[in-house]
Amino acid sequence: MNRVLIVDDDVAVTNYFMVFLMQTDRFDSTVVNDSREVESILKTQSFDVIMLDLDMPNVSGIDILNMMQAKEISIPVVVLTGANDVDLAVRSMKRGAFDYLTKPVDDEHLIEVLDNAIEHGAVRETIDKLPAHIEHGELRHSETFTHLPTTNPEMTLLLRNAEKVAKCDLSVFIWGEQGTGKERLAKAIHQSSLRAGGPFVAVDCTAHIQEEFSSELFGRAKDWGGKHDEKQGFVEAASEGTLFIDNVDCLGLPVQVRLKRVIQNSEYYRDNSTEIKRSDVRIIVASTRDLTSPGYRDSFSRDLLYHLMVNSMKIPPLRSRPEDIPLIAVHFLQQELKKLGQEVNSLSISDDLLELLVHYSYPDNVQELQNIIACAVVGTESDEITPEDLSPYIRERISPGDNTSDFTPAVLQEVIQDHISKTLKYCGENLEQAASLLGISVEEIRKHLTDH
Repeated sequence: MNRVLIVDDDVAVTNYFMVFLMQTDRFDSTVVNDSREVESILKTQSFDVIMLDLDMPNVSGIDILNMMQAKEISIPVVVLTGANDVDLAVRSMKRGAFDYLTKPVDDEHLIEVLDNAIEHGAVRETIDKLPAHIEHGELRHSETFTHLPTTNPEMTLLLRNAEKVAKCDLSVFIWGEQGTGKERLAKAIHQSSLRAGGPFVAVDCTAHIQEEFSSELFGRAKDWGGKHDEKQGFVEAASEGTLFIDNVDCLGLPVQVRLKRVIQNSEYYRDNSTEIKRSDVRIIVASTRDLTSPGYRDSFSRDLLYHLMVNSMKIPPLRSRPEDIPLIAVHFLQQELKKLGQEVNSLSISDDLLELLVHYSYPDNVQELQNIIACAVVGTESDEITPEDLSPYIRERISPGDNTSDFTPAVLQEVIQDHISKTLKYCGENLEQAASLLGISVEEIRKHLTDH
C-alpha cells in the first residue's frame, strides 16, 4: 500500500482525494488541513508521495518545499494549484517538486502522476542507499558476482543457482537477448568454481569463418604437405579451466558432434589428425536463441543439447527489471572512473539522467547501458553527469517519444515459428484447425516449423 500525505486547507478537497484514493485499494492516505503541522508529521511518519496545495494560509506550499530542501527530505511532491497559477507551479518545480496538477484534477491523470512520483522516489532511495559493495543475499562468494548487481528476485535466484552450479563440473547453457551479460555470468561461474585458478577462455563463434572454426576450436596438426603449421585450439588452451563459447547456435553439426565428445569424455582430436588428445576443460556455452524451439530441431545436435540443458540459465532482459538499472548504472560509473584513475565517488548521476535511464527499454540490454554511461563520463565537465553530457544520438535514442526504443528486432522466421507454435497449442496440436486459423496449409505449417 502506497502512503500518501495530502496537504490542503480545503477540507472538502482533502476528503474527496482521501475517499477516491481509498477506493483504488492502492493508497493509504493521511490528511493535513493545517499546513503548520506538516513539518512535525514528517519527523514522525514516512510517506511515498506528498500531494501539496500551494495556496494556503500560515505556511504556503512553497514554504514547505523550502523546508524539505533545507532538511534534505527527499519524498517526491506533487503540487496542486489553480489554473491561473502555472507560474507558481513552475517555481515549485525549481524547489524540488516532482510534478504539478491544476485544479480540478482529472482522476486518471492523478493516479498516473502519483505512480510516476512514487517510482521516482523509489529510484532515488535505491541510489541513496547504494553501498560501495553490492551484496547478493545468500551468495557465499558474492565478490565474484559484483559485476552482476541486482535486487531483482528472478535475477537473484539465477545468481544463487549459478553459484551452486559452479561447484560441479557440468556444462552450462546460458541464453538471453544480446547484451544481457552472458559472458559476465560465465566468468562469475568460473571464478566461483574450483577451476578459478585456471584459464578462462572466451570465444565468439560469429567472429570466425565457420569453415575454419573447427581448427580454431580443436587445433590443427601439421600436415604432410607443409601447407599448415601445428596450431593449438581453444579447447587445449582452456585446459584445467573454463572455455566459454558464445553464439553456439552458429556451430555446424560436425563441430557440435566433436564438442559433445569433449563434454562427455574430455577427448578431442585436432584437424588433420586422428590422434586422440585429452583436455580437462569445463564448457559453458551461450546463445541469444532458445535452442529447444522448433526452428533448431534439425540444425542443432539433440545429443549435445541434452548435455547442455542439464544446467540451463536464462538471463532476463534489462527492461524487465528496471529496479536494477540504477545499481548497474552506478556500477558502470565506478568502473569508468577507476579506468580514468579517479575516485569512485567523484562523479554522480543527475536525477534527470536517471529518469531517462530507468524508463528506457534497452534493445541492447546491459551492454547498451554501459556504453551510455561511458559516453556520459567522457562528455561531462562537472561532478554530475546529465543528459546534456551524452552525444546527440544517444540523448535522442533514450528520450521519451522514440518510437524505436520499445522495439526489439528478431529473426522473422523465429517470430513466425513462435506464432505457429502458440496457435498449435491453442488448437490442441490439431494441424488442420491451426492451418484454418492461420490461413495457410498444413504443409506450410510443417515447412515453417522445420525451416531454420
